Amino acid sequence: MKNNHCYQTLHRTSAALLTLAAALLLVNGALAKPNPASPDIVAAARAQIGITLQYRLAYEKIAYPNGDVPRTRGVCTDVIARALRDARGVDLQQEVHTDMQAARASDPRNWTPKSQATITLDANIDHRRVPNLMTYFARRKLSVTSLNASYLPDDIVAWNLGSGMHHIGIITDKKP
Repeated sequence: MKNNHCYQTLHRTSAALLTLAAALLLVNGALAKPNPASPDIVAAARAQIGITLQYRLAYEKIAYPNGDVPRTRGVCTDVIARALRDARGVDLQQEVHTDMQAARASDPRNWTPKSQATITLDANIDHRRVPNLMTYFARRKLSVTSLNASYLPDDIVAWNLGSGMHHIGIITDKKP
């Protein structure tokens, strides 16, 4: 995945991560508690290395539920969705879509014109947007916003890189 834009962005910003105020941490085990000795989300994400080689942000129509773009391409959110699906059986596409249907008024409005009264839901893309994932995890009380928290393998961290750019990644069990 070294050719992946998300990987390159993460690599360039890893030192800055600790200084960013808009971080979000998904606490380890919050989605169907795993065996703490076995970081299963990390393993599922790592299994995508060498398969997901092409960064492609383009909108695509995908199946619902359990939809995905081809595993040979994707973005940082696709890695998260695949890892949660493979490791824990969580369909983030369906979870986020259902959550957005239930709470339309409080969803991020990054992709909805201010003149539009409600958010347009789209199961093809909603789970592929970092602010939507941040909102979903926060609504489920699966997040803390403290950068003083101890990160553990399988924790999912999202942050605002500035200029409207967001990123999401998984804390690994190996040091670089």
